[in-house]
Amino acid sequence: MTMAPTLVDGDVGCIRIGLVNNMPDSALEATERQFQTLLSEAAEGMSVQLAFLAIPQVPRSLETKRRIDSLYLSIDALWDQDVDGLIVSGAEPVAPNLMDEPFWESLAQLVDWAQHNTYSSVWSCLAAQAAVLHIDGIPRRRLGDKLFGVFECANISEHHLTSGSPDSFGMPHSRWNDIPENELSACGYGVLTRLKNGLVDTFVKKCKSLFVFCQGHPEYEPASLLLEYRRDIRRYLRGERETYPSMPEGYFDQHAAATLSELRVQAFANRSEQCLSNFSAPLQPARIRSTWRPQAVRFYRNWLHYLSERKAMRAHTRPRRAAAEYSFKSSAAAASAV
Repeated sequence: MTMAPTLVDGDVGCIRIGLVNNMPDSALEATERQFQTLLSEAAEGMSVQLAFLAIPQVPRSLETKRRIDSLYLSIDALWDQDVDGLIVSGAEPVAPNLMDEPFWESLAQLVDWAQHNTYSSVWSCLAAQAAVLHIDGIPRRRLGDKLFGVFECANISEHHLTSGSPDSFGMPHSRWNDIPENELSACGYGVLTRLKNGLVDTFVKKCKSLFVFCQGHPEYEPASLLLEYRRDIRRYLRGERETYPSMPEGYFDQHAAATLSELRVQAFANRSEQCLSNFSAPLQPARIRSTWRPQAVRFYRNWLHYLSERKAMRAHTRPRRAAAEYSFKSSAAAASAV
């Protein structure tokens, strides 16, 4: 992996991707690393350049703002530039209605821009639900409980994005909301993969750009669900949430699950952060495997191939903006050629 401080306009062989990172401060750097590593594994000889972009309206601490100012571009820099693909991460919601989120207007503008200025875009988790709401007015619906863990998914399509995928595979999910499949189908979306419980995992819509929607998290590292679970336990022990979090499904082995059930009993008896220190071993990532990684790499490799093919096909027909100075900020974590 080499540094790429400048992206040269007109380089047909290089795929340029912008990652719009909306994740909360605690997960910002992890999200950078997750997508950078996943794209690196998926590239398989393709030249890929990745840049980080931020929506200014997402609430940030001063420390995180300094990092963003150093390593990121504002999405305002996109409007007069060209990228081949976008990945837009989810965010931790603060309002029941997505339209009341502080970043809603900027995200809606980003959706409109991506329709006309990318070959394809991936919308992750909350960003997927927000994009669907903006495009077709389909509201998300609240689930009875948080969908949290690694769930078996079925491949129900013959789409090129799922080419080579097994009939079923595990995929991490961490969300409180869902979009009904019947409403998606009525508006022209195609479901690619579906959870065994009937909920939608991944779906697409082809307009001027191919929009890809992931309600799960193929980019997650082995410890991502563990860290989220530990964070929510700590929030409960601090009194920052009323209910004890549910254990992620299909994730821990039997020994770890039994130990963590005992932690839950002790937390009810003594609501103190000391409980976490007494159970440090099962809350370590060493014994957790990323069983979903092969499918994640396969999916993003197919996506990169799609971008590469579309870019090659339209190299001489699609007008490019005069942006010879087009560049993303250089950083070992922020701009790289894969």
